[in-house]
Formats: sequence, C-alpha cells, structure tokens
Amino acid sequence: MRFAVPIFPGSNCDYDCIHAIEDVLGEPVAPVWHQEADLSSFDAVILPGGFSYGDYLRCGAIARFSPVMAAVKEAAEAGKLVIGICNGFQVLCESGLLPGALMRNDHLKFRCDIQPIRVENNQTPFTGEYESGQVINIPIAHGEGNYYCDEATLAELKANNQIVFRYAGDNPNGSVDNIAGICNKAGNVLGMMPHPERAIFDWMGSDDGKHLFKSMLQYWKENCHAV
Repeated sequence: MRFAVPIFPGSNCDYDCIHAIEDVLGEPVAPVWHQEADLSSFDAVILPGGFSYGDYLRCGAIARFSPVMAAVKEAAEAGKLVIGICNGFQVLCESGLLPGALMRNDHLKFRCDIQPIRVENNQTPFTGEYESGQVINIPIAHGEGNYYCDEATLAELKANNQIVFRYAGDNPNGSVDNIAGICNKAGNVLGMMPHPERAIFDWMGSDDGKHLFKSMLQYWKENCHAV
C-alpha cells in the first residue's frame, strides 16, 4: 500500500505522518510537493497538519487551489483513502470534499493537549480496529478547530453516520455537537482535528492513534487491491 503525504508551504506535520506510516505499517510512503498534479500511483493520501500558506485568508483556503488538490479529489472519487489531519481537515472542508468549516476556537486560544475522543463510527476504513463507543486519547494542537455546519448539514451527518469522532468530556474548541472528525458519505474521506500520528507509541503519552493507520492498511488489503 503506497501512501502520499502532500506538502504545502507551511506544513509542519508532514514528516510526523511519514514516520507514522513507516514505523507503524512499514509501508511505502512519500512526500509530495503541492505542485504535483498526479497521485495515481498511490493508494492513500494523508493531508498533514500545519499552517498551509500561513493560514492567510482562512485556514486551508489557499491550499485548496494547489495543483495537488485536483489529484486528491480524483483519488477520493476513485474510492482511494484520503485523510486530512488538523490543517488537512481544514483543507478538505475548503475543497468541498467534506461539509462544514473550521473556525477559531470559541475561547480564542490555541489549545494543545492530549484529548479523549469517542469513536462514534467504527465501520469506516479508518476505524475498523476500534470498538464503537471506545474512548481513545489523541493529541490536539490547534487554534481554529471549531467545527461548524448548519442544522440541515448536521442532521445529514447524523443520518448518514458520518460523525466518526466526538470529543469526550470537555469540548476543547466549541465544535458543534462535540464533533472531532467526520467522513464523507462514501466513507473513504476522513477529516479530524486530533493528531493520530502523534499517538503511535506509549512514550508519546498514548499509542491509540496507531490503530487508525492499521485500520487503513487492513481495509486496503481486504477491499482495495484493484483500486
């Protein structure tokens, strides 16, 4: 299984994602500069955290126009796995691959902590190794992680079981309905504010994130060899 990690000017979690794939899965993974327009040789894409284009205008608003995002959309439409983490989640929303938007935290402060989140849907390609309702500990580090959508969109997310993760305990940013991560209707595109790549070894404070990447590999082995 080959992973691509697109790098935008301002990305800073790209090599965290690369090392997570190498250390947890031992699968091929490559950094891809944002001007690359062809991801056809890859099976999965990880949009990393950071501050793409300095978060000017809005976080993720400029990155959506990078050539690589057209290729990311093609990968998503082909059924390949796409995950956006933190700034990557913001880019997915700005690109229209996921509904809603990420706004400033309601307390207007940057929040960095290990956060308990609850697995609401373990039937996605990213959550197969978790139990439904399981609470896992994953770090957060963001100033604009306040997920917002209108009432109609929220109802649709609930109806289609697209809410994958919710914050357990306190809500660190004011996200509507405590949402920490959502997927598209097809289930192959996931956006989440917490950083699973920062939770792959016990010495990091939690190794709960490694199961997300292992879930992706297992799903690909079972379903996606022909994609």
